[in-house]
Amino acid sequence: MSSSDAFENDICPIKDDLLGAMYRASEHGLPQLIASVAPDVRAMLALFCYRRSHLHALALAVASSCTERDLIVLGGRVGSTLFALSRNARQPHVRSPHGQRKPITLSTRPLSTYVPLDDLADDEEPALVSA
Repeated sequence: MSSSDAFENDICPIKDDLLGAMYRASEHGLPQLIASVAPDVRAMLALFCYRRSHLHALALAVASSCTERDLIVLGGRVGSTLFALSRNARQPHVRSPHGQRKPITLSTRPLSTYVPLDDLADDEEPALVSA
């Protein structure tokens, strides 16, 4: 399979094991893994990761090692945008998909309560009671 086929068919251009290693790599180990990939495949990998929100940080890290020409040839406007974003990125590679998420808070009381049906006359509609 050629490099362009992988991009057009939206197939990851590297083996799953290497992608997983990059995703889990520390900020300091990631550059060595990226350097082990050919420049044109790196550009395809950056574009592949950019189309997946959970891999955006990895896409920026990979794209920062690509030339603008490679990204534009393979990705057009998206490649150009990715190149610019990768040069402006100030964030380190995020190791965990949960690292950037905001905490979830849950209510400790019911959102609403209803008047019990036993207390209503036959022709009355149930009313919503604010808590």
